[in-house]
Parts: sequence; structure tokens; C-alpha cells
Amino acid sequence: EVQLVESGGGLVQPGGSLRLSCAASGFTFGDYNMSWVRQPLGKGPEWVSAISSSGGRTYYSDPVKGRFTISRDNTKNTLYLQMNSLKPEDTARYSCATYTVVDGTAHYGYWGQGTQVTVSS
Repeated sequence: EVQLVESGGGLVQPGGSLRLSCAASGFTFGDYNMSWVRQPLGKGPEWVSAISSSGGRTYYSDPVKGRFTISRDNTKNTLYLQMNSLKPEDTARYSCATYTVVDGTAHYGYWGQGTQVTVSS
């Protein structure tokens, strides 16, 4: 059974940091590109960051560039998202997902249930 289980979310003050983890099982993690996607309550999903299967290439959306860092440990089947200088607008449910790119378009595959991040004073 394929599983992606996120953890590390919580309540943090503006300017604070959190590290999200996504533990993968049931598939060959190291064969898949991975992505973080967030969804604020009542809004649509927003792509946050992505990393290639080897970890050699990383990508970020403009709102998080310079503040968030995506990484992975293929020996531990785990994806990470280090989030620094958090802002209230970062409040959302954060999910990890596998993805492939076909003709320049990302197609998501396996998804986790997500972990809530709330940035508030």
C-alpha cells in the first residue's frame, strides 16, 4: 500500500520556522520527483516547491523562494520542507505528492493527507 504521511505542522508565530516531513512507503521513493502543495482553508491548492528524484534539482514558487528549502533523503524515504521567516499568508494545509512532467505539464500521482501550518501571533 502506497503511503505518504506528512508531519511537523503546527502553530508558529510570524517570523518563526517549521520543518515538515513526508514519510513515504509502498513504492520506490527514489524513483519519483516530489512536490509540496499547500491549500489555505477555502481556497484552491497552490504549488510550493518540487525536487527531482535524485535531489539534484529544486524548484520554488515565488512567494516562498528564499524562505523555504526542499530536500529529500532517499535512504530514509523521506521528503522535507524547511520553512523559515514564516508569514501569516503561509497558513495552509501542506501536502506532499509525487509528480511527473509530461510535455511540460506536471501530473501528480500519490498524495499525502497533509499537515496544517498556522502562522499567527
